[in-house]
Formats: sequence, C-alpha cells, structure tokens
Amino acid sequence: MSIKTQIEEKLNQALKGKDKNTYPTLRLIVSAIKDAEIANRTKEKKGISDSDITAILKKMVKQRNESCEVYKKAGRKELLDNELKEIGIIQTFLPKQLSDEETKKICEDVIKSSGAESIKDMGKVMSVLKSKHADSLDFSKVSLLIKDLLK
Repeated sequence: MSIKTQIEEKLNQALKGKDKNTYPTLRLIVSAIKDAEIANRTKEKKGISDSDITAILKKMVKQRNESCEVYKKAGRKELLDNELKEIGIIQTFLPKQLSDEETKKICEDVIKSSGAESIKDMGKVMSVLKSKHADSLDFSKVSLLIKDLLK
C-alpha cells in the first residue's frame, strides 16, 4: 500500500471518528501531496512516488521543528504543543529513523569502505550514504558526524 493511500485512509478514519486532533494535520499532508502532483503535471511525470511523498513529509517536519524553536523562544506553549502533535502525526508516515549508534556505525563502515581519509572526501561518503540509506538517516546529523569522524 502506498504512503498516499495510507494517509487518505487515516484521514477518512479521523473524519468518521471526528478526531479533531488528527484530521487537520492529515488534510495539510493531503494538500501538500496534491500541490506536488499539480506541479508534476507540467513535467512529463505522471503521479507522485512514495519517495516524493517522503520528501514532502520530511520538509513538513523540518518546518514544524523550526516553528517549535520560535515558539520556545517566545514562550508560546500552546502553539509549541500543537506543532509537536503535528510532528508526531506526520512522522507516523515516515520510515523509521536509525538511532545515533546505528547511524555512527553505518557512517564508520562507509568511511572505511570508500577509503575516505579527510574532510575533502566528505562528498563521496555522503553520496554513498544517500544512495543506500536515503530514507533511514537524518542527514543533518550525519553531516556533523562525518565531519567529526574525518578530522
């Protein structure tokens, strides 16, 4: 079952159950997916893939994390709680992220296998990681980790 289908089914369940905590966020997700589908119509692509939807969801989580930082600084607890709730709902449709220990082990293995010796080789390491672990790694953390490992 595609991610889009899962999201639409969850939205229908939330609407039928009158779950006012969930369906507004799911509507935002569906809207973002439809926007991307419309944008892709101008290209020769038909539809939208699960990897495209995953990218959209990651972008939505990133936006909400940025909002959380602003709300923390401003002392707006009710808005912060709402953003955190939305992040939780969005993350249910994202692939499970690897733990810090697992991420470090994967990075070390790729550095060894690629023969990377200095920070100049970081691009080579990142391209291998993106090709093999695009959905399961948080690349904002990975880039910092690789910089530390290649010093």
